[in-house]
Amino acid sequence: MDIFERISAYKAENEKLAWTGTFKDYIALLRKDPTPAMTAHARVYEMIKSYGVEESGGVKRYKFFEQEIFGLDRAVEKLVEEYFHSAARRLDVRKRILLLMGPVSGGKSTLVTILKKGLEQYSRTEQGAVYAIQGCPMHEEPLHLIPHELRPEIEAELGVRIEGNLCPSCQLRLRTEYDGHIDRVGVERVLISEDNRVGIGTFSPSDPKSQDIADLTGSIDFSTITEYGSESDPRAYRFDGELNKANRGLMEFQEMLKCDEKFLWNLLSLTQEGNFKAGRFALISADELIIAHTNETEYRSFISNKKNEALQSRMIVMPVPYNLKVSEEEKIYTKLIGQSDMKHIHIAPHALRSAAIFSILTRLKESKKQGMDLVKKMRMYDGQEVEGYKEADLKEMQNEFIEEGMTGIDPRYVINRISSALIKQDLQCINALDVLRALKDGLDQHPSITKEERERYLNFISVARKEYDSLAKKEIQKAFVYAFEESARTLFENYLDNIESYCNWSKIKDPLTGEELDPDERLMRSIEEQIGISENAKKAFREEILIRISSYSRKNKKFDYASHDRLREAIEKKLFTDLKDIVKITTSTKTPDESQLKRINEVTKRLIDDHGYCPVCSNELLRYVGSLLNR
Repeated sequence: MDIFERISAYKAENEKLAWTGTFKDYIALLRKDPTPAMTAHARVYEMIKSYGVEESGGVKRYKFFEQEIFGLDRAVEKLVEEYFHSAARRLDVRKRILLLMGPVSGGKSTLVTILKKGLEQYSRTEQGAVYAIQGCPMHEEPLHLIPHELRPEIEAELGVRIEGNLCPSCQLRLRTEYDGHIDRVGVERVLISEDNRVGIGTFSPSDPKSQDIADLTGSIDFSTITEYGSESDPRAYRFDGELNKANRGLMEFQEMLKCDEKFLWNLLSLTQEGNFKAGRFALISADELIIAHTNETEYRSFISNKKNEALQSRMIVMPVPYNLKVSEEEKIYTKLIGQSDMKHIHIAPHALRSAAIFSILTRLKESKKQGMDLVKKMRMYDGQEVEGYKEADLKEMQNEFIEEGMTGIDPRYVINRISSALIKQDLQCINALDVLRALKDGLDQHPSITKEERERYLNFISVARKEYDSLAKKEIQKAFVYAFEESARTLFENYLDNIESYCNWSKIKDPLTGEELDPDERLMRSIEEQIGISENAKKAFREEILIRISSYSRKNKKFDYASHDRLREAIEKKLFTDLKDIVKITTSTKTPDESQLKRINEVTKRLIDDHGYCPVCSNELLRYVGSLLNR
């Protein structure tokens, strides 16, 4: 299908969604399914829910946000449950402005953008269909046509709630075009669209002297006022302000707290009563979710001004901190680089992880928990096991500092520095050392960090380098173990024989002599110590392995080298320790012999085929790890 065929198919799909009828037809439609009459808040919540919800570790994860928002599961859960869900159930929070407050580049704007895009897509589905009075400039709910006195019994009959009044334009048209016959009023299906200004409004503050309140509430139409003769005639008014056009959907206030006060006064009655004042008309009803975003400094300044108390009481403030998980931070960088024109440059494995480790360390607060340093805390936040600490410790640490994640290095700075390294050096491939060097060089130019913070951040770059050194050694370890895979399997089988003998108080037969021997404690401990199994914990670890073996056996599955991650890591580390001298010689020799060259080629092939390296960064990794082992 070529480009124009696809465009034609898209248009045809849009035409299929079109629906027009009368108010009578709309009532018949509601009798079958009352969901089209839901409020804007309910529509947003149902849209989020329609993508699916998962629960893990006591935190709900909303799939709707997963493509764009990373590592903010707790903040997103609070946002959805405490605001969207409550507002959808018509609780009082729907009469509040949602204010997202957090550090720069923390994802506030992204959250609003994906809500807007989500609403657009949801209105194209059957369950998210929106119907409006045909020709209404505010695309208002057709049920507003029903007189107030009749609403209670009709609400009970249809299973809906009717809130709001007809806009001035529709009131006039009902009298003049339809002669008061509401059953004949035209109704159409509308698609929410930011581009077409249907159901989504965006207001951005500019110079208070030149910006007009008409941007929000509409204005007199000077081209028709002479024709209709009165400013209170709806035909002489343009209902095209952002509050008018956002009706039935979402209104975004960008940098709301930078707005002039007069622009915020309209929000007082809109949030509390669901209406606003425009021109020489009665109050105009609007059903819209108002969402704003700001940074912490501006918010503190706003609440310190007593004049803002009325507006402040009509706000629900949701903190949006920085992500605190290394693996999720990597995804942010991958997404941002994917949006650039630098996709052709290869990024070596662990390059972005090293940057993420640095960023997360700058955002964490020192825990008061004994023995818990920032690196351990970072690992626990990322879902890694840390010996001596349990899940309860993680939850305690997460609740230790309310403001954790509200300060530190932002993703934008990291991407700026990576971009700078990519452009300046004209590289084919960028590795972790290039990234850390770029981050370090940029600290001198960072406008908002103090001398003390700079020292701390330099220390975190050193910590990130150490973490990378460990990852680099593991990478080479795995690749070399692959070259000695048979040795790893033999060591694995040998360990299993010994722990089985140990746990069952039995002897082991020597395969060569047939002699019965005691379990080889030295061999078992040399493997277990590689992953920090203490003398006191060895029995429990060995029994755990045996239980796993019997569990596999019951399911007719073979317990092999890859069945237990920690045991596999221990075997690989033990083998690597035994092979360290061979690795040293192989990686550091300038003129390798035939067997060394064969090993180097095997290791390089493994790094390229299975670990995401390119020929350039795989050779750099080999040289770097060789230098580390020779220190």
